[in-house]
Amino acid sequence: METKSYSTSILVDKSAAQVFDAILNLSGWWQGEIVGSSNKLNDEFTYQMGEVHFSKQKVVELVPNKKIVWLVIESKLNFVDKKDEWTNTTVQFDISEVGGKTKLTFTHHGLVPAIECYGGCSGAWTMLIEKSLFSFIMTGKGVEVF
Repeated sequence: METKSYSTSILVDKSAAQVFDAILNLSGWWQGEIVGSSNKLNDEFTYQMGEVHFSKQKVVELVPNKKIVWLVIESKLNFVDKKDEWTNTTVQFDISEVGGKTKLTFTHHGLVPAIECYGGCSGAWTMLIEKSLFSFIMTGKGVEVF
């Protein structure tokens, strides 16, 4: 059984601070309804995409311009049998310098091929990170991906 968590990376011609600030501005790149804040340690926010997806995240690690980690404390995915597959998983953003550019590595720990939502969820994250967040970092405007 494959247990490697989903991960993707982007490389941008922007500073680590710009990437960090863009990630924190959730409504700029993550489509759906977002309520709450992700700007400080222990902040909580919810994400809702229609009747398809609900999740509640808590900011458990926040290292300015380096790292952001959210713990999914509640989830309801209506397109899979085990509706709470995301609960107790973590979403991590690592920011580093690579050859004069800024690298963002995104990992959803616990989103592994063995769980039912892996295909749909990993595909959604790919679009959100590689298309919408990338665009938001580079231009100040995210793109609709679903």
